[in-house]
Amino acid sequence: MQYIGRVPAPPLDRFIDDIYCLSGMPRHRRMLVPPMPSAHLFINLGEPIRLWDRDPPASPSTLIDGWFMGLRTKRFVVEYSAHVRLVGVHFKPWGIAAFTGIPGIELLDRCVPVDAVWQRSLDRIREQVHAIGSPARTLGFVERELRSRLTETPTRSLDLVSHTGARLASAYGSMPVTALTEAAGVSGNHLAAQFKSQIGVTPKRVARIYRFARLILSVDARRPVDWSEFAHSAGYFDQAHSSREFKDFTGYTPTEYLALRRKFPAEDGFPPDAGPIPFE
Repeated sequence: MQYIGRVPAPPLDRFIDDIYCLSGMPRHRRMLVPPMPSAHLFINLGEPIRLWDRDPPASPSTLIDGWFMGLRTKRFVVEYSAHVRLVGVHFKPWGIAAFTGIPGIELLDRCVPVDAVWQRSLDRIREQVHAIGSPARTLGFVERELRSRLTETPTRSLDLVSHTGARLASAYGSMPVTALTEAAGVSGNHLAAQFKSQIGVTPKRVARIYRFARLILSVDARRPVDWSEFAHSAGYFDQAHSSREFKDFTGYTPTEYLALRRKFPAEDGFPPDAGPIPFE
């Protein structure tokens, strides 16, 4: 598959990591996706995509035209069609609320059709994307659409969470909650309540997801891996702590993960291969 993406210009970059086009034949039809620090918008231009939770196992949902997906706290499996064509947005964990007006807690671990949020907009968006064709122009169109929907003045709650969340992101989750509350000038209970409202989880949970993302994205399975060194650099207390988190987030031990990655190597320079894991 081909992945073409870009970081949007300010002020969108405060809420969005990137906008992308994904197209072609997937090397792996099924991918296990661990919790990662993002929410999503998918505009599907191809065949239906199936998605289901792995912990606990659940029946698959068939996703057709377009949907929002909130922050995921559980690993899930995505099954692509034989040929993929979609446009996507990786929102920062708090970012989706700035474009939908829906508190993150209502989208946590859920998929919601685009038209349930942006009333009667999906057909127009899909038709224009179809007509454009060019990935670069498609990204420009989606960026303009998002800019038109961006809340002009974020609520005090979203403003607090976005600024505090940006601190967590820059530290890859390795920042004590007490330091966050001191920097924000609020109590721990107040900050936790605002995070749960805007994202669906507490700052501590967001920090865990960022820390795990740093760990898994740093591992190069083609080379010998010093898990103790990786655990330390990612901000874990020790290797045992990182191993427990790895098992909790992926369902695999670090050793099992390396064996799977060496059997199915990630493609260089292809972001969708970085966090998700081929699922047999």
